[in-house]
Amino acid sequence: MAKPRVILHNAVSADGREDWFPADVGLFYELAATWHEDATLAGSGTILAAGGGAEVPPGGDGLTVAATPSGGAAEAPDHRPILAVVDSRGQVRGWRTLLAAGYWRAGVALCSAATPADHLAWLAGQGVERLVTGADRVDLAAALGELAARFGVKTVRVDSGGKLNGELLRLGLVDEISLLVHPYLVGGQSPAAMFRAADLVHEVGVLELELLQSRKVKQDIVWLHYAVKHASRQERDT
Repeated sequence: MAKPRVILHNAVSADGREDWFPADVGLFYELAATWHEDATLAGSGTILAAGGGAEVPPGGDGLTVAATPSGGAAEAPDHRPILAVVDSRGQVRGWRTLLAAGYWRAGVALCSAATPADHLAWLAGQGVERLVTGADRVDLAAALGELAARFGVKTVRVDSGGKLNGELLRLGLVDEISLLVHPYLVGGQSPAAMFRAADLVHEVGVLELELLQSRKVKQDIVWLHYAVKHASRQERDT
């Protein structure tokens, strides 16, 4: 099954952390538009932190949140991306609020066989598309393949924290990394880095990157854009 192009895009401090420093949010999303993504991928933790956990009673706005599978009829083209949220535990219930923000044309909940049945039923009642992959947790590779096959997604921008980033990177599912590096040092021992994963036991797990571009974009903020060199990693594994 074909996988879409996956790009991690994060605002970080000079030591790779995502907390405490004043990130330039406007510049972050200005650069995010570079890729014209077909889908924004986020983890449930990121959505919950943004207030997407609470269910909002439906109003009279007739909001529709279901995605249209590739090839489906549409009255008019809508080039906004879809929002795909990894939510195996069924915690995100603020879909109406998320979609009403206007950034996405539709939403897709990425679930697993362990997602509570009542949550899946609730999603269906809300008109939210569900993709169920994996047993105890979402099978991210399969979910990305389904997004490509069912909804024609070719480019995914990951807008999430270090945990989802780490899972995608360890699985070899990331094609490019974009870092908006801010001129701050945060330090600390809490796991607030943009790449959170279990410690390596062998150097073959180190990911090699190819610098595509680097430039100063505003005052002392630097934008670094890398490609992940999958071929090099595979060669080291053999």
